[in-house]
Amino acid sequence: MFTMIVKLLLFSSVINTVYNCYQCFIDVDDSLRMCWGHVLTDYNIRNVDSCFKTLDRIFNNESRVIEAGKVGRGYDLMLKNILMAEIMPIVEEFDQQKNYDTVYESRLQAAANNFIAAASRLPRASECFPPCGFQVQGAVYNCVTCQYDSCEFPLDCPVKEIKVNENNRTQMWCKVPFLLPTDAEIIWRYSVERTVLMDRFDEVTVGVDPLYFIPSARPEHSGTYQCEIFSQEHSLVRIYYYLTVVPLAQIGHAELQGVFEQALLPGGRFPPLSSTDPFTLWLPSPALVTTCLTAMLLLVFLSLGALHWLSYQTGNNECDPAQETKLTEKKKYLIHC
Repeated sequence: MFTMIVKLLLFSSVINTVYNCYQCFIDVDDSLRMCWGHVLTDYNIRNVDSCFKTLDRIFNNESRVIEAGKVGRGYDLMLKNILMAEIMPIVEEFDQQKNYDTVYESRLQAAANNFIAAASRLPRASECFPPCGFQVQGAVYNCVTCQYDSCEFPLDCPVKEIKVNENNRTQMWCKVPFLLPTDAEIIWRYSVERTVLMDRFDEVTVGVDPLYFIPSARPEHSGTYQCEIFSQEHSLVRIYYYLTVVPLAQIGHAELQGVFEQALLPGGRFPPLSSTDPFTLWLPSPALVTTCLTAMLLLVFLSLGALHWLSYQTGNNECDPAQETKLTEKKKYLIHC
């Protein structure tokens, strides 16, 4: 009769508290055997209920125990073996034996610490891919519910930044690293502002195509693009892109501004031309400029000299009237003869 009453009290205690790794793996009868000889030091009386409260405080309400128990799928059996290796020796030792509450406190706390250290080394959820999405195939063991839960990630992914120059093409992919159901449906939405609020978006396309392609981007294409994946009317993930289209006028202004800033460097000199940058503005050295100017002046002087010589030769070849008369009379004499 006494045993039945104690079991009922223990069952009531379990119902009124949150489950944890201890309740998931340790049988109620084993807990009863361990707590049978729990003696309150202050009163020197046996009190089983106080032992249950100690177990609840050390295991069930300890966040470190809960966190250590979040292992990947298939590792719950190893989790159980670790806890039983710590608790069952105490059960066998304390069964039908009286021990003061201070002894229980010390032994149970040591068992909890050993469990945390060993369980924390087990693999975490191997099929969970951060940072976002409801991943059905992912699994995390939950010591509160004593079962595997889906990956504890938000539906909304962080916003990805995309910057493209005007008239260039751009593309956005609605892809995730985890496995999707075969009936997945994709909805693309657009908002002119930077936001993740659902009521700020307008629906653009619905279907199964994961690619959103803009062949020639214009400034009015700038804004936030949202891709949402559904399965059986349940949202699985929401991916965001913020697109910035840089106008051509702004690109030209930026290039001129860069040249102007280079010209303002100390000494008014441009930095050395980098062999890896084919678009860097090139300026000749002062020595090369002097050589070019000297060559140009020499060419001008040579040209002027040639023109002067040609004009001189032309003047010498012209005959005066007297000489021309003598030549004409000589020609007539020769013809007459």
